[in-house]
Amino acid sequence: MKKLLLTLCAAAIVLTACDPKQQTTATDFQLPAVDDIAMYQVNPRVFAPQNSLRAVADRIDSIRELGVNVVWVMPIYPIGIEKGKNSPYCISDYTAVAPEFGTIDDFKHLAQVCHEHQMGIILDWVANHTAWDHPWVTEHPDWYTHDAETDTIIHPRPWDWLDVADLNYDNREMRRAMTDAMLFWVKEVGVDGFRCDVADGVPADFWRDAIQELRQAAQPRRIVMLAEGKNVDNFTVGGFDMNYGWDFKDTLVHVFRDGRPASDLIKADSAEYAQLPAGKVKLRFTTNHDHSTEVTPVKEFTNERGSMAAYVASVFIHGGALIYGSQEVGYPDPINFFHYVPVDWTANAPLYEEYEELIDLYNDHPALRKGQLTAWPAQDVLVFEKSDAKERFLVVVNVRNADAVADVPASWQGLKVEDEMTDRHLTLGPTLELKPYEYLILSIED
Repeated sequence: MKKLLLTLCAAAIVLTACDPKQQTTATDFQLPAVDDIAMYQVNPRVFAPQNSLRAVADRIDSIRELGVNVVWVMPIYPIGIEKGKNSPYCISDYTAVAPEFGTIDDFKHLAQVCHEHQMGIILDWVANHTAWDHPWVTEHPDWYTHDAETDTIIHPRPWDWLDVADLNYDNREMRRAMTDAMLFWVKEVGVDGFRCDVADGVPADFWRDAIQELRQAAQPRRIVMLAEGKNVDNFTVGGFDMNYGWDFKDTLVHVFRDGRPASDLIKADSAEYAQLPAGKVKLRFTTNHDHSTEVTPVKEFTNERGSMAAYVASVFIHGGALIYGSQEVGYPDPINFFHYVPVDWTANAPLYEEYEELIDLYNDHPALRKGQLTAWPAQDVLVFEKSDAKERFLVVVNVRNADAVADVPASWQGLKVEDEMTDRHLTLGPTLELKPYEYLILSIED
């Protein structure tokens, strides 16, 4: 059943206390458990051309109303000029803020308002490489990887990232300096963890040592560590809590765009989680800053309805929900995060409300985000149950831009159910007729 307003709260002050998205003081904040995280990615360059950290803080109510509880902020550090392309992942100072985005005090303010709104805040961290005009290049050239023949610093290989210099993790002094820079943001600024760029390019034993120090420095607070990568060592050695569901996203595109069977999504989910130690989470998404540089969800999945069907298929199979700032208003065009791209945050209120309602369901019902998964193979319709000791839900997603018929599992036939998104009540027969890209989230009526 949809979340109901608490009618017993009579006075205004009591009404505020009953609001699950209420503001509190920063000191009241506690980071949610990793399998309870719903994350929002902030690209500052879609919020304002200057002083964008303040612009993000000004929109914090809108972000929080989506139901997210962790904000991931893309790199905000000074950007290298030498050989530069204006990439925020080309960093010339790990403990400063680029004037384009604001000041360190602006970021501290954003961290404070996130905590006041019961959201954690994590920073994008780039440990694999630096800008060519980072002071380390001239002061500590031995901290970088050198070409064996010319003895000159190289860019990361095999990639064509010519704007950055590759760091040498055989050097213990560099490792110490990198860890100290991360500790600065935890101890002095109060961040709740990091999303680590190109995590697979950095030795897992560095992550192990650094993450242990970060967790100790943050106590009694928890931190969350998200690896951009696939290496299982990030978990088994490095100590990360989450990494990317890249393979699942690839399968999602193949199913929706190329006509592969809907059941391939269940196989992809099983394959990703088969490698994970207990308690670790795959971040699931329909887009992020990398993918939206090429195509946004409303185009990649044919249209707006396709984008929402894909989102439901992504986040309810196994949790790990991510929203990339701009997708909640259906921004249609590619976003080049190397440059400012204005987003109209009022462009699509119904779509925003749909994301809000989906994340509210995700938050309100643990079974939907981390319950037991039972799936029924099918070609054109994704059908699965999520259940725990208290609740059972049937999720049905038409992955085609055409009418489809779903076979209702025998264990659900004859049950009286409610569609959580529309409040529609029905008794399930042997089949369900679905419109193009229609999805249903069904609960058993009391």
